[in-house]
Amino acid sequence: MIKITDTISIHPDEIRETFVRSSGPGGQNVNKLSTAVELRFDVRGSRSLPDDVSIRLQKLSGRRLTKDGILVIEAQSHRTQDRNRADALAKLVALIREASVAPKPRKKTKPSRAARAERVEHKVHRGKVKRQRSGKPDLD
Repeated sequence: MIKITDTISIHPDEIRETFVRSSGPGGQNVNKLSTAVELRFDVRGSRSLPDDVSIRLQKLSGRRLTKDGILVIEAQSHRTQDRNRADALAKLVALIREASVAPKPRKKTKPSRAARAERVEHKVHRGKVKRQRSGKPDLD
C-alpha cells in the first residue's frame, strides 16, 4: 500500500506505468532506452479515495485528467527509469495530498459604514481631479 495520508492509502495495483522514450537528458541512451514514465491512475474508479477527495482531485488535475477520469502524470526529467518512476509517484502523492485538504468555507462579510463612506469620498475626490484636468468649472 502506498501511504498518502494517515487515512488514505492506495493499492499499487491501481497505478499503471508505461515507459516511453524521453526527450530530456540521457546522452546516447536517449535514443535506445525508454526512461520516461507515464503513470496512469483511475480517479473515478479508485476504491481507495473518499468521494470528496476524488472530486477535488479531478478539479485539481486539469488537463492531466482524461474524459474517462484517468489521471496521467508524465516524468522524464531524470536519466534513469527508476528516478523517473519515483518522481511520477511523488507527483501523484503530492496531488492527492493537496486534494485531501478540504477548503475552508468562506464567511460572507460586509464592508463597514466607515469603509463605504471612505470609498465614496475617494470617488468624489478623483472626480474633482478629473474635472479640473478637463478645464470644466467645479460645481461645488
